[in-house]
Amino acid sequence: MTRLLPEQTRAEPSPLERFNSISAAEARRALLMCLRSLRWADRVSAHRPYPDLGSLLAASDEAAYDLTPTDLAEALAGETLPPLPEDTYEAAHMALSAAHTAYEARFGHAFVIYVGDTPPDEALDRFLEGIRSRLTNDPEDERVLAADELRRLAKGRLISMLRGAGLRPSEAPPGGANGQEHPLPGR
Repeated sequence: MTRLLPEQTRAEPSPLERFNSISAAEARRALLMCLRSLRWADRVSAHRPYPDLGSLLAASDEAAYDLTPTDLAEALAGETLPPLPEDTYEAAHMALSAAHTAYEARFGHAFVIYVGDTPPDEALDRFLEGIRSRLTNDPEDERVLAADELRRLAKGRLISMLRGAGLRPSEAPPGGANGQEHPLPGR
């Protein structure tokens, strides 16, 4: 029988294994990049280790559903107008800025929409269409929609953060979230 050297028997830890093993403070910092809610980040971090990506995404959803109005306001305050690709026409910059300004004036927070399942060349159009159509919403209905979009954003950002953690197509979050980066990153 051939003996393997220690370095030959250890596989490189997966991104999920690394996430499970980092300190609570490091995990919290990483999670706050996905959703800017201290309560959400603390809850997701506190339930580590996660056996698989599906468990982490389920915990993310559960923690997001439990956000109070104050927590939701904190998360929405952390969102900003997405950057546009450099080759975007000036008219698109103006249209996006005007629509976003009108949205913030009406609802008091940044517009959020998940575009991870949208082809990159259609992301700007989807963003503008979404913001324009949601400007007519009742403020309470819009808050519910914004909370749902934040959950989808958090899942997409978690997947991006842990890319390579063994996600199989059958484990992909609802709505086709795939963690792909677009010029409109996750909004």
